[in-house]
Amino acid sequence: MNSTARILAVLDELLTGADPEERGALWQLAEQGRELDANLVRLPPDAEVGEHQEDVLDVLLVVIAGSGRVVTGGDALNLAPTTVVWLPRTSRRALAAGPDGLAYVTVHRRRPGLTIKPAVAPSAVYEGGEAPCMLDRVCPGCGRLSQDPEPVFCSRCGERFPER
Repeated sequence: MNSTARILAVLDELLTGADPEERGALWQLAEQGRELDANLVRLPPDAEVGEHQEDVLDVLLVVIAGSGRVVTGGDALNLAPTTVVWLPRTSRRALAAGPDGLAYVTVHRRRPGLTIKPAVAPSAVYEGGEAPCMLDRVCPGCGRLSQDPEPVFCSRCGERFPER
């Protein structure tokens, strides 16, 4: 792990350098040994991220550019540059970009990697773990594994999962 502080991204440059219609994660924190995950996400004008729920992690959402709204718990919260929203774990939320689109940074604790756990003793039977194939739960936009067994939208980048 590198313990030296450094600039990882200049968000204005990433936003102006991307195609105006590009949707999803424009940047992701990818440093080895990190304890956080962070993403710069952009939604084009009037685009939406459907209602979803993050069961494991609290998420901090910081609006960088554009406008929109987040609907959570039946309340619609208006989003504008410099707005910071806390999305507690288990809360349901949906995002909608305004007429100029919406760009925001999400920050949360790093999700632990998936592992296969061995049986405790040679005679013990381990009945946990993940299904043998979860490719239908991997976001086509950013590669995040959804905790939802039947995901519709990615909670990280907003990409729609293919119909099953």
